[in-house]
Amino acid sequence: MGNGSVRRVRPSDVQRLTVTETVDRYVEMVRAKASTGALAPGTAEVYARDVVTFAALAGPERVLDDLSGEDVDAVLLRFARKPDGRRSRPARPEAEAAAVPGGERAGSGAGAPSQSAASQARFRRSVSAFFQYALVAGWVQLNPMQAVTLRPRHRGGLRAERRALTAEQAEGLLGAARELVEVAPAAGGRPDQRTELRDGLIVLLLAAVGPRVSELTRANSEDFFVNAGTRYWRIFGKGGRTRDVPLPRPVVEVLDAYLRDGRRVLDRGREPRALLLSWRGRRLARGDVQAVIDRVLARVEPGRRRGVTPHGLRHTTATHLLAAATDMDAVRRVLGHADLSTLARYRDELPGELEAAMRVHPLLGPVEGRPRRG
Repeated sequence: MGNGSVRRVRPSDVQRLTVTETVDRYVEMVRAKASTGALAPGTAEVYARDVVTFAALAGPERVLDDLSGEDVDAVLLRFARKPDGRRSRPARPEAEAAAVPGGERAGSGAGAPSQSAASQARFRRSVSAFFQYALVAGWVQLNPMQAVTLRPRHRGGLRAERRALTAEQAEGLLGAARELVEVAPAAGGRPDQRTELRDGLIVLLLAAVGPRVSELTRANSEDFFVNAGTRYWRIFGKGGRTRDVPLPRPVVEVLDAYLRDGRRVLDRGREPRALLLSWRGRRLARGDVQAVIDRVLARVEPGRRRGVTPHGLRHTTATHLLAAATDMDAVRRVLGHADLSTLARYRDELPGELEAAMRVHPLLGPVEGRPRRG
């Protein structure tokens, strides 16, 4: 027999473990890597969450080695059709704590949006990494991902719906966030469950600074500091990189109000450093941020309202800063990108921007049709 290019495990060496058993071992492994610094904590939790979801969709008690490429195809299809729990709208603060394994929320049912192309691609990568490890660990004879036929839609190219909000839509959302902050002192209900200041701050930070949702939820109170009269947010980003981003005055005012009043009423002493707290006093989870956005969106007049995700607000920040002729490197530094080329994926076309650019053509001046001299 010749030497094959793919490592194969003899059937007698394969461990006949259930999907649940292998997933539990894999999750333990990726979290151990995160604790030693070999894997970013956020990445480890994404892998863990996705493979737990995979187990639920594949059948927890099935033997992992019995799964075929067709079985994995079926799982990928089920995931694609699975409601996106981030887009549910809890009716009361208690829903913030209603997260269940797999990323869904209690109460997210029929009619909730299905998974985006980006989420499908991420899930497929997580499952692929899981099976690569399973092959080396001796849990499967062959990697079934080699026989998978389903592919997620490419993230580039034309999109059915643009991610960035238009200026009118963004102004409507930011206006609703500021109004929420203004009514906070007079809001009813239990003082220790009022989240108006927090919700307004979340939307303002996402729209003005464009952080990743993980960067927002990991933020601590001491990450905000003053230097030469300017308030900065020290953001701890991907790859261990940090960046200091100056905050606009309207955001600083809401931040100060939240730190002075809003956070104080939510604080139970359980998370003394966390900036954003749930009404139970715990650090706000990534999945709760979408519910906050949706609550603020509900206050926007229908003509200016359009659903958006935290990542969509990151696109909004990039798009409008670039449309305002902000230096590209400055936008890169605000968003925390390592390379300028990444900005191309975050730049959406704005209605009327080409017409506006041609009206102020640098070679012709600001007045259309003005005859040139000389």
